[in-house]
Amino acid sequence: MEPLERGYYRTIADDVDPGSCYVYRLEGENERPDPASRFQPEGVHGPSETQPRPATGWDDPSWVGLPLEQYILYELHVGTFTPEGTFDAIIPRLDELSNLGITAIELMPIAQFPGNRNWGYDGVYPFAVQNSYGGPEGLRRLVSACHRRRMAIILDVVYNHLGPEGNYLAEFGPYFTKAYQTPWGPAINYDGADSDQVRRFFICNALYWTAEFRIDALRLDAIHAIVDVSARPFLEELGSCVHQMAQQLGRHIYVFAESDRNDPRVTRPPESGGLGLDAQWNDDFHHALHALLTGEQSGYYGDFGTVEQMAKAFMEGFVITGQYSVFRRRRHGNSSRDIPAHRFVICIQNHDQIGNRMLGERLSQLVSLDALKLASGVLLLAPFIPLLFMGEEYGETAPFQYFVSHSEQALIQAVREGRRDEFAAFDSIGEVPDPQEEATFLRSKLHWELRHQRHHQVLRDLYQELIHLRRELPALAPLSKEEMQVAVREKEMVISLHRWSTASRILALFHFGDAQVKVMLPVPAGDWQKRLDSSDQRWCGEGSFLPDVLCSDSKEPVTLSPESFALYIQPVSAKL
Repeated sequence: MEPLERGYYRTIADDVDPGSCYVYRLEGENERPDPASRFQPEGVHGPSETQPRPATGWDDPSWVGLPLEQYILYELHVGTFTPEGTFDAIIPRLDELSNLGITAIELMPIAQFPGNRNWGYDGVYPFAVQNSYGGPEGLRRLVSACHRRRMAIILDVVYNHLGPEGNYLAEFGPYFTKAYQTPWGPAINYDGADSDQVRRFFICNALYWTAEFRIDALRLDAIHAIVDVSARPFLEELGSCVHQMAQQLGRHIYVFAESDRNDPRVTRPPESGGLGLDAQWNDDFHHALHALLTGEQSGYYGDFGTVEQMAKAFMEGFVITGQYSVFRRRRHGNSSRDIPAHRFVICIQNHDQIGNRMLGERLSQLVSLDALKLASGVLLLAPFIPLLFMGEEYGETAPFQYFVSHSEQALIQAVREGRRDEFAAFDSIGEVPDPQEEATFLRSKLHWELRHQRHHQVLRDLYQELIHLRRELPALAPLSKEEMQVAVREKEMVISLHRWSTASRILALFHFGDAQVKVMLPVPAGDWQKRLDSSDQRWCGEGSFLPDVLCSDSKEPVTLSPESFALYIQPVSAKL
């Protein structure tokens, strides 16, 4: 190959057919796969395979994506979502997700990783679609199937590190730096010598997914592990490039971020000193709710546990906004009061919050059905972008445990020991599941048939009803913190949420206590019709104590069932 400027090399190989395998021979010795390989049919150590140009018209040209406010996210892991664990096996289930009200599915990382069992965060070929999932063509079929159903598809991408096995990238150039470290290995070189070419590699990757595969949004994993002190950060440049491409293609394409810093600059525009990304995951919302429902106080849950904090999550987004964090033993975060509600993605479960528990228990294994119903109301009546984790909607009982399928014995042992060390303080509750054992992976597969069984079906129906109400009621459709008021009764563990638009108003009551309570609540002017009550027998409750009509001039307290929520509605007949 002929050397070019800035470390690049080039050659033109004639008469190479699609499906041809090739490697790079470095310095006449080591043979390595292409760092920008599109397909690794034999895994991370095998040769790369040339791919044909995709046929024209493989996707619906009329699809331009969805406005951000319409996103109802559904996170799934390709390998455990179905028995087959492939892209094609997801397609028959899309109609049911669409019927539920899901508007966007988010795939956990699909870049080629070692073996055929992995969460995806050990990927080492950012451009190659995992072979065991169905490769590039399987992904295209899934994208096309989503778009035909008017569903967006989001891809989780990892730009903060590469996995340990099959990671030959450092042999091709200064892709990593010793100046910083991540919890998962060497940091990527985004601001040192020769970093322009490194940045270009990963920005081209983002554009590859959005242009060639028509992915509608990218979820950037753990951006707090991306260290870049340059004047124009990599993340700002990446977001700008993706948005420019969206404009050129006439499509809605978004960039979401996962960050644990509670930093509102992530979504502020660059002209205001921000990175200009479209939305970010809000872990505080999850932590505040989880601590209330479970009473857990270990780890980061030690900073949470009050109804006031849950109310702050409703009103602002972040809960820890510059005050002292007991978990971190320092001040943490900044105020997100001025950040629009549609810039936050919230959840009550996700792969991290489940899988990073020692046994991988879902919320359905930790709390009652009443608490699960309450959590669904908190999630879907809040004015943010909601995310469901696969199976959450029907109370899936299978755990989601940490699993890998490495081939190097030293690495396998290191992963096992690392997992044991992480949970050494919890040895009284059982043995840490072996990440390498296939049984750990198989235990994490969904029991899809549960959705037709009694309380599982009821929970799914409740999710469907709540998502329907988000569309039906004008007061719930706009994601706005300004058209909202929140009142708290800490002693009674009750929150009342008032949201409005020019066409309707809603009043939601949430009770987090485990015993029946009577409470006087501020009721906005007028009469309010009860629309939904999670304690009704229809939802497997013991029966509601709330009146069908709630009057603002009533002097009587209302009675709330344990761990319940109710929704009242009122058409707007007069200006607020």
